[in-house]
Amino acid sequence: MKVLFLDHDGVICLMPQWGKRKKFRLLFDPFCSKAVKVLNEIIKETDCNIVVSSDWRLHCDINEMRNVYADRKIIKSPISYTKVFSDTDEDILETTWSYKDRYQIAARVREKEIQRWLEDNPGVTSWVAVDDLPMHKLKCFVHTPYPGEGIKQTGVKEKIIKYLNGENNESV
Repeated sequence: MKVLFLDHDGVICLMPQWGKRKKFRLLFDPFCSKAVKVLNEIIKETDCNIVVSSDWRLHCDINEMRNVYADRKIIKSPISYTKVFSDTDEDILETTWSYKDRYQIAARVREKEIQRWLEDNPGVTSWVAVDDLPMHKLKCFVHTPYPGEGIKQTGVKEKIIKYLNGENNESV
C-alpha cells in the first residue's frame, strides 16, 4: 500500500483561501483548485492512499472529512487520520525541550504521529509526508515552504510521485 500523509494548510489549502470559511459559513477554508488538480494527478499516477496528518483532523471525524474531500473534487477519500499527540507527551518533550520555535516543535510532534501510524499499519510499501512544517527528520518527506503555493510549487509533484512509486531508493 502506498500512503500519502497529507497536511492541508500550506499544502492544498493555500494562503489566499485562509479565512474564507467565515465568509461562506464553512467548517473549513476551501482548497485551492489548482492544488487539488495536482493532488488528483498524484493520486492517478501512484494510486496512493491518503492519511490526513493536518490539524483539520481535530475538528471532524473521518467520515465528515471524506465528505469534505468529495465536495472539493478530490478523486480519492482519506483512509485514516494520524493519531494526535501532544507536545507535552514525555517522549516528545524530551526531544523538543531545547527548541524555541513553535514550528519546529509542531514538526517533531507531527513526525512522531506519522511514525506511529506507520508502526501501527504494516503493509505500507512506500510513503511520503507532505507538509509546510519542517519535518526533515522523516526519511520520506517533501516540504512545501511557500504557503501561497503549496503542492503547486515547482518540482513538488515530481518528488512526491518518486517517493510513492519507489524511484528514490527509499523504503519503509
